[in-house]
Amino acid sequence: MDPLLVVGFLIALFAVFTVLRSVRIVPQARARNVERLGRYHTTLKPGLNFVIPYIDRVYPMIDLREQVVSFRPQPVITEDNLVVEIDTVLYFQVTDPRAAAYEIANYIQAVEQLTVTTLRNVVGSLDLEMTLTSRDTINSQLRGVLDEATGKWGIRVNRVEIKAIDPPKTIKEAMEKQMRAERDKRAAILNAEGQRQSQILTAEGDKQSAILRAEGERSAAILKAEGQSRAIDEVFQAVHRNDPDPKLLAYQYLQVLPELAKGDGNTFWVIPSEVTSALQGVSKAFTESLPRSSAAREDSRSGEAAAGEAADRRAAERAAAAAVAEAAETDTGPRQIAAPAPVLAPADGLADLREEQRPKQEHRDVTF
Repeated sequence: MDPLLVVGFLIALFAVFTVLRSVRIVPQARARNVERLGRYHTTLKPGLNFVIPYIDRVYPMIDLREQVVSFRPQPVITEDNLVVEIDTVLYFQVTDPRAAAYEIANYIQAVEQLTVTTLRNVVGSLDLEMTLTSRDTINSQLRGVLDEATGKWGIRVNRVEIKAIDPPKTIKEAMEKQMRAERDKRAAILNAEGQRQSQILTAEGDKQSAILRAEGERSAAILKAEGQSRAIDEVFQAVHRNDPDPKLLAYQYLQVLPELAKGDGNTFWVIPSEVTSALQGVSKAFTESLPRSSAAREDSRSGEAAAGEAADRRAAERAAAAAVAEAAETDTGPRQIAAPAPVLAPADGLADLREEQRPKQEHRDVTF
């Protein structure tokens, strides 16, 4: 092979390699630092860039996008001397590639260590319960400290999140017991509230029921009393209209006595003292003359009235005859006057009429 051809081929190959090294293509949201003769020269922007080969040195690309770094759990001592494991997540972004490359050797490791120290400082001033319930406060304090410290490194810390806080196992058990006790307490309170409401509603229902029942009983008692009052009044009026005698009352009293002995469980009953007087009245009612009926009383009254009128007429006729005789004697001279017939008084006539119209007495033997 011709040596000149080989040399030409090598020169062409070197030229192509040199051209390729002079051209740099940077992707979007990336950056590359360039050193010329060992000194920082420039930062390549996204797109097509040209450098001097063998003089300019291009460093690896730096990502300008927001990055998420999750650090391993770190032991932190709280104010009440409890060791908790805190797992954090850091959101940051490189804003100055030159500072990120020349101000700090490894900005990821630097951010991690700064986060751990700041976290211990912040959590050390809080107790366990405040640590568990104050995540927003811890995040804001961490972000403020980290953003201030990493500003000269060309890094901006956007957010710091606490992913997990793990207390010791004994503290977890105590917290579970406390939570269980709180739940039992709330359950007992809710149960007591429910029972109280139930009792209140039941008492109100019983109250309304008792009020309505009392009103119903009162109305029933009033109506019953009015009915009994009317019945008693009617009976009283009927008794006074018919004018019963003690014999009838005694007979009715004896009719009521058998009601006292009714019932399967009545093995002993007391006879009132009024039974003797009632028996006497009934015996008199059967041994003496029976009372006359209303028709007989009316006939007796009409007969007495007729007898009285007849007696009055006879008395008037005798008086008239005596007057005529006396007038005749005065005209003819003295004359012997016969003794007048006795005049029956109306009362005597009535008595005779009653004796005539009185019914015959009937006697009956009553055995008790």
